[in-house]
Amino acid sequence: MSLTTPARRYDYVTDGAAIYDASFATIRAEADLSGVPADAEKVAVRMIHACGQTDLTRNLVIHPGLVAAARGALEAGAPILTDAHMVATGVTRARLPRDNEVRCFLHEPEVPALAHRWATTRSAAAVSLWTDHLAGAVVAFGNAPTALFHLLEMLRDGAPRPAAIIGTPVGFIGAAESKQALIDLATDAPGLDVPYLVVTGRRGGSAMAASALNALAQEAE
Repeated sequence: MSLTTPARRYDYVTDGAAIYDASFATIRAEADLSGVPADAEKVAVRMIHACGQTDLTRNLVIHPGLVAAARGALEAGAPILTDAHMVATGVTRARLPRDNEVRCFLHEPEVPALAHRWATTRSAAAVSLWTDHLAGAVVAFGNAPTALFHLLEMLRDGAPRPAAIIGTPVGFIGAAESKQALIDLATDAPGLDVPYLVVTGRRGGSAMAASALNALAQEAE
């Protein structure tokens, strides 16, 4: 099959590198990054790049120890655990410092039965399978508030502690509340001060979670 390019009818930039550079320059020009911890600025910028919303910083709450904890864990070879395959797929493997394992347990065969037995979502039930992998891991939620709630309940029951939690589940039911519960974890359960990144309110999604992971995996923008 012979391929030909269509006639150019629109005026648009086609140089990929130029698009990339101009995008990040636009973000830095338009976004208010003053409330973002200095070491998390590139994380915020990459998340804005993923969603196209320069006002995202209004909803970003980043623990002061988040970047050091997450990046240190990944550099030590820790796995990444996610609530959704979309988050796992969005991780750029070339950015991972130790070819880190990226896992989502949603399609494991025991998940449907667990969800039925516990009267919860499959996303929440899948998180229970994280136990043996959880200590020191970097975990990310981009889709399911029930999964984030489930992890917080596991931690309060004594489950192994992850190195960092990315909390960006999206939605109208439970999303805002699950993320607030993550922010409040250290207050509600003294001694459980796990570094976190949260997009408060209803906003969130797998692209935001994956972009945060990519920025934490490698400092280069």
